[in-house]
Amino acid sequence: MNFRPRGRSDEPEINLIPFIDVLLVVLIFLMLSTTYSKFTELQVKLPVADVNAQRDYPKEVIVAVSSDGRYAVNKTTVQGRTVDELAKALTQASADSKAGKDAVVIISADATAAHQSVITVMEAARRAGLSQITFATQTAAGAK
Repeated sequence: MNFRPRGRSDEPEINLIPFIDVLLVVLIFLMLSTTYSKFTELQVKLPVADVNAQRDYPKEVIVAVSSDGRYAVNKTTVQGRTVDELAKALTQASADSKAGKDAVVIISADATAAHQSVITVMEAARRAGLSQITFATQTAAGAK
């Protein structure tokens, strides 16, 4: 015997409170189990290149970077330390070697040279239109 009125149908209710409780428990669990690591110092050990045969570039411009940030382009000391002065020296050196824009820039930086000094050379090479850049390294036997 069905005593309910036929005109009204009951719609099912969705109770969101247990769903929210479960989500909050999962959120709290994730927050507590996540570790946040801060690296205050990175131990970086730079590699030493093992080269069997040194490549010889016929159209090369060698840029030496000293430990105190001075530059020399093809064994000629650059007076300033700005990107513009170094770019002028690189443009002149590539024109003198008749290599033009095909010259390979070889960066020979001191091991204790500042990173910014090397980036300055790369930026000056870009401004001079020299896109081929390589780095001079020493062999493992010479790294003592």
